[in-house]
Amino acid sequence: MDSTPNIAKIGALLGDNARARMLSSLMHGKALTASELATEAGITAQTATTHLAKLEAGGLLQMRRQGRHKYFALAGEEVATLLESLMGLTTSHEPLRTQTGPRDEQMRQARVCYNHLAGNRGIQLYDHLTGSGKLVDEGGSLLITAKGEHFVNEFGIDLDTLRASRSPLCRSCLDWSERRTHLAGSLGRAFFERFERLRWLKRVDGSRVVKFSARGEREFDSAFTVY
Repeated sequence: MDSTPNIAKIGALLGDNARARMLSSLMHGKALTASELATEAGITAQTATTHLAKLEAGGLLQMRRQGRHKYFALAGEEVATLLESLMGLTTSHEPLRTQTGPRDEQMRQARVCYNHLAGNRGIQLYDHLTGSGKLVDEGGSLLITAKGEHFVNEFGIDLDTLRASRSPLCRSCLDWSERRTHLAGSLGRAFFERFERLRWLKRVDGSRVVKFSARGEREFDSAFTVY
């Protein structure tokens, strides 16, 4: 029997518009109820329940209980990376004169991609790290250098703790709006959380948009200059 992974199974799950809309609505990294996801997809609660069961069985969603309520979230960062990449591939078929990605300028500038920074600011972060030799791409694998380790620790991120987790440290993710790469993985998540703690940025409720403060923009540009 052919041992090639059956990608058709995942393709079938993503090929339904309602399921695709529900998955996309979870890209901000927060869990939603079945009724909230039904509203996002424009379908009835009963139909949403059927779709959610299929997505959970297919490994794309995970369900969490809190009291009497059930909440659904993406099964992990790998699913978010897949969705963001598919958004970029979808827009790659548009004429070049057409603006790709979200039309909302705030979404294009900075947004959360599940748990890491995306948009122009996310690309700036990635370009700085690779351009300054803190991250290198070796055979398709994104690796942190000794220079990068020093920088990350000095920035207030505990690299040893990240390495102790099961999540990949560095992962590249194709940015939906710019069709370029931003940083995912546990390091991408750690940078985003650090930016939040420093109050450089904050999430916009009910949206993937994140807004930088004036001080945050200055500090970010100073720390992550593009070479």
